[in-house]
Amino acid sequence: MINMIQAIVMGLLQGITELFPISSLGHSVILPKLFGWGLDQKAPEFLNFLIATHLATAIVLFFFFLRDWIEVAKGLGRSIRDRKIAPSDTYAKLGWLLVVGTVPAGIIGLVLEKPIRNLFGSPLIAAAFLVVNGLLLFGAERLRSRERQLTSARHVNTTATASDEEIATLSWKRAFGIGTAQAAALIPGISRSGSSMAGGLLSGLNNENAARFSFLLATPIIGAAAVLKLPELFTPAMADERGVFLVGALCAGVAAWFATKFLLRFFETRTLTPFAIYSVVGGAIYFVLMLVMG
Repeated sequence: MINMIQAIVMGLLQGITELFPISSLGHSVILPKLFGWGLDQKAPEFLNFLIATHLATAIVLFFFFLRDWIEVAKGLGRSIRDRKIAPSDTYAKLGWLLVVGTVPAGIIGLVLEKPIRNLFGSPLIAAAFLVVNGLLLFGAERLRSRERQLTSARHVNTTATASDEEIATLSWKRAFGIGTAQAAALIPGISRSGSSMAGGLLSGLNNENAARFSFLLATPIIGAAAVLKLPELFTPAMADERGVFLVGALCAGVAAWFATKFLLRFFETRTLTPFAIYSVVGGAIYFVLMLVMG
């Protein structure tokens, strides 16, 4: 169903757009139609290809933040052993914040997966929601900028540890809200990273820390969703597709690694505004093109 060239393009696209706040799922629905590939986005082969590329992205994110995950595992272990979170234990608090942030998206995904899957085959709907995604990013940046003016100047972290320490100051309620926000990415066109970054900004994090927390949150939710569907990749019906899936997954992994490095550096000094502009303008253009193409 998907040839090698398409797998390479789609893999690179997924690895970049999963982390850039411009919706990987939306682009996976829109661009095959735009390129005239004639892919059936509701077909099991297409969905399994997306599973493979998402799993590769989750694995790359895990190894990119390996030091954090090791410290988080130790922190969770300490909190379970001591039956409390010590006030100075940054990584115990961060670990439980990630748990709290993962739960809402996981539950919503399990409950609404089938109804939302019907949207996968509609590039027109995906383009419309891409515009919505841009408006949400604009709104989050506007509200965050107003809050910064009323409080203090934006703090820029110098180390990963300093960033983790600031993230760990989030309340449980705000972590739950950020996790709920990322569940909006079940709709093609709404970005998981964009919605969780927006939630982070509105919870008081700066752009750099919002991006970091978003990437940490992405690992369990993307990885778990992919692992649950992984057996489908090994059914006899998928035997002829596995080589193509592997190539797409490798491309997604490489793209995700460089996208993560770029974005963490980018958000040290910049905001979500360029991605908001692209989402609104690009979504509007895609919407018109989808109407014209029928």
